[in-house]
Amino acid sequence: MGKFERVLALPPERIPEHVAIILDGNGRWAERSHRLRAQGHHAGADNVETITYACMDMGIRYLTVYAFSTENWKRSKDEVSYLMLLLKQYLLKYKKTAIAKKIRVRVIGDLSGLSEDLRELVLDVEEATKDLTAFNLTFAINYGGRDELVRAVRGLVHDGVSEEEITENKISGSLDTAELPDPDLLIRTGGELRISNFLLWQCAYSEFYFTDILWPDFGEPDLENAILDYAGRERRFGGRKK
Repeated sequence: MGKFERVLALPPERIPEHVAIILDGNGRWAERSHRLRAQGHHAGADNVETITYACMDMGIRYLTVYAFSTENWKRSKDEVSYLMLLLKQYLLKYKKTAIAKKIRVRVIGDLSGLSEDLRELVLDVEEATKDLTAFNLTFAINYGGRDELVRAVRGLVHDGVSEEEITENKISGSLDTAELPDPDLLIRTGGELRISNFLLWQCAYSEFYFTDILWPDFGEPDLENAILDYAGRERRFGGRKK
C-alpha cells in the first residue's frame, strides 16, 4: 500500500481542511529517553516539520500548532528562556523552507508579550510568506483562548462597535484566526484529555482526537490514523439526521 493511500482514497469531504494540534509530551519524552527536557523540545520542534509535510501530502490545507501558551510562562525561567530561543531558531531556519515549499506562515497570540527581536522575526516571516498558497501553517505563541477573546472584545469596544452590532461574525472577525477556517479536527498528543485553553471559540464543533503517543513520537502513521478516525465520524453540528 502506497504512502497515505488509505487517506487519499477517501472522498475529499472526509478529509479535514484544518487540523489543530496540541503538542504535548516533549518533557515526558525526554525523561523516558533519559535526555534533557531541552532535547525533548528540540525533537518536538523537528516533528512539526514532519507532520506539516504529511498534512500537505494528505490534502489538508491548514495546520495550527500550539507552540507556547499564555500559561507556559509559569514554567522555570531556564525552560522558558530555552523555548523562546528554540522558537527564534526554528522560525529563522524555517523561513527559507516555507518560501521554497510555498507555505504561508502565521503566528497567533499576544505578540506584545514577546521580546522585541522575536516579535520582529515573527512579522518578518509572516510578511515574507503572506502571498504563498500551497499550505497554511499557524503557530500559536503566547496564545490563550480566553486571552484571545478578551483582546477581541476590547478591540470591538475600542472601535466603537455598539451592543446591537455585536454578532458571532463580528467576534470571529476580531479573533487572531479571522483569516482561518475553524478547525475540523483537534488532535492532542501525550494522553491528557483536555484542550487547555486552545482555540476555545473556534473548536465549538471540532472533532477531538486524543492519543497517548508523546508528541516527538507522533509520526505519519499516527496522523493517518487520526484522519481515518475523523473520516468515520458523522458531523451534525448540533442537528440530527432525518
